[in-house]
Amino acid sequence: MYKLNNFHTHSNFSDGSAAPVDYVEEAIRQGFSSLGFSEHSVLPFENSFALKPGSEISYIAEINRLRSEYKDQIKLHVAMEADYVPGISSGFVGLKQSFGLDYIIGSVHLVKTAHPEKLWFIDGPKRETYDNGLNEFFNGDIRQGVTAYWHQINQMLENELFDIIGHLDKIKMHNQGRWFSEEDKWYTDQVNETIDLIAEKGVIVEVNTRGIYKGRSQSLFPGEYILRKLSEKKIPVILSSDAHQPHELSLWFVEAKAVLKQCGINELCFLENAAWKKMAI
Repeated sequence: MYKLNNFHTHSNFSDGSAAPVDYVEEAIRQGFSSLGFSEHSVLPFENSFALKPGSEISYIAEINRLRSEYKDQIKLHVAMEADYVPGISSGFVGLKQSFGLDYIIGSVHLVKTAHPEKLWFIDGPKRETYDNGLNEFFNGDIRQGVTAYWHQINQMLENELFDIIGHLDKIKMHNQGRWFSEEDKWYTDQVNETIDLIAEKGVIVEVNTRGIYKGRSQSLFPGEYILRKLSEKKIPVILSSDAHQPHELSLWFVEAKAVLKQCGINELCFLENAAWKKMAI
């Protein structure tokens, strides 16, 4: 039987808009079984989205306090969305162990370039940030830039241990049909290589609805081509909204479940008693 969960949630400890308690109370109001908080892990440079250095303890303490306070109404989990930037980000295993996290979401938002001090930010609301970075760091060569993204995803899979891979094809968000087609052979070859690696490593793939409900993507992260491949290879998936505001906790979940079924996916993962389990959609 399907239970309502969300394991990708950002509060005002990182780049979310509200205190954790507001998400908890909204989740209870919506009938959630469990809710996982996953603030962006600390990065060693100034930024507007990650936990501030030293704030991790306060974040974890607050979620644990709420876990105790609301234990009879909802199951709460504490995690981090860990950015993978080779040579810059912290190791995921150490992060999980140091802070006693329930799980780690591994994601790429910042792509390494040939300039050691420069990173291509492929996320955020501004399309021009994506375009400017592509032009500055990759001379406008979309194939080179996109290849760098997928290679960094593969590096993360090879070099880190984590539970969930976040918004797998986020690189497409600001493309919006302008620079490349997701049906191009060079692109699907990259995707297929990564899917094979995911299967080998036993990582759960997040199906993320945020791009659609924010009006930044015409399809889920990942899109239907990837979803069908995940179904073929029996790779487990989880459904998340990547909520940054309490009202976003289950946005587009009903529609996403229909898409998943059309792509041959009939089960979703959820966390219970420190173990990932599956339930029918």
